[in-house]
Amino acid sequence: MTMSSTFLQSGCAIGVDLGGTKIEAIVLGPDGAERWRRRVPTPAGDYHATVAAVAALVGQARQELGLHAATVGAGTPGSLTAEGLIKNANSTCLNGMPLQRDLEAALGQPVALANDANCLALSEATDGAGAGAAVVFAVILGTGVGGGIAVHGRVLTGPNGLAGEWGHNPLPWSTAADPRWPCYCGQSTCIEMLLSGPGLARDHQPQPGGPTASDIAALAAAGDPAAQATLERHAERLARALSHVINLLDPDVIVLGGGLSRLARLYDAVPRLWGRHVFAAGAAGQPLHTQLKPALHGDSSGVRGAAWLGRAHVR
Repeated sequence: MTMSSTFLQSGCAIGVDLGGTKIEAIVLGPDGAERWRRRVPTPAGDYHATVAAVAALVGQARQELGLHAATVGAGTPGSLTAEGLIKNANSTCLNGMPLQRDLEAALGQPVALANDANCLALSEATDGAGAGAAVVFAVILGTGVGGGIAVHGRVLTGPNGLAGEWGHNPLPWSTAADPRWPCYCGQSTCIEMLLSGPGLARDHQPQPGGPTASDIAALAAAGDPAAQATLERHAERLARALSHVINLLDPDVIVLGGGLSRLARLYDAVPRLWGRHVFAAGAAGQPLHTQLKPALHGDSSGVRGAAWLGRAHVR
């Protein structure tokens, strides 16, 4: 019996979503039904503690479900170099580290690793908001901003592992009102810096210690005009950024995940605004057929995609 067939014996798939603020693990049964799920805080800035936390979660799943064998997939910020090192992660303690190799050593089995936005794209294209669509662009709007592309149910990665790395392009059609903040990647005015949760909070109040993105959403819902203006700026910037995606990729569906995807106003405001910048659309009054949808599986979509990834990788 091969190692691959050993880890497929139970038919269960374990997925891990390694985020900037939380690590989530899930177990999916052979039918895709959720059988187990847990979340723990991410050990901020501590690589070895992060690996240990992932191993502990997977060990807990195995123990509580009595799993002797299950595939494991993990979604992480950034992507893998040809040498197997993490690059471009906004959780900077991961950069330059052999995360896949270290997880495999800690767990004693193969681990499929992919960008977290690619996992979101795979999940939503498989059985989520983009199921049945030819081209799905998936966006994470959270601690960071990322993108993933699924075409006919398969994730695109590219020879450099950069397909969908939308968050580290400059915000298009920039105006004098757009902050020019430097980004950890070495550039400035990156989409991530302006559209992430921390970016929204900083745009609302530049001084540290101000309201978080969720606080601002609550203030806006209560009628606070400053908070409402902040969310309007964010929606307009997101419309510009996504119109660039439509011009390049022309996806059938754009799916939003991450904490800011819960801002219900985005799904009305952004499609009303993006036509101004889509080629030959706004000026000619042509309708746009791209749909903007929230992730069907919500916060669990990325971790579900990681589970699907692990099963496909071992097969």
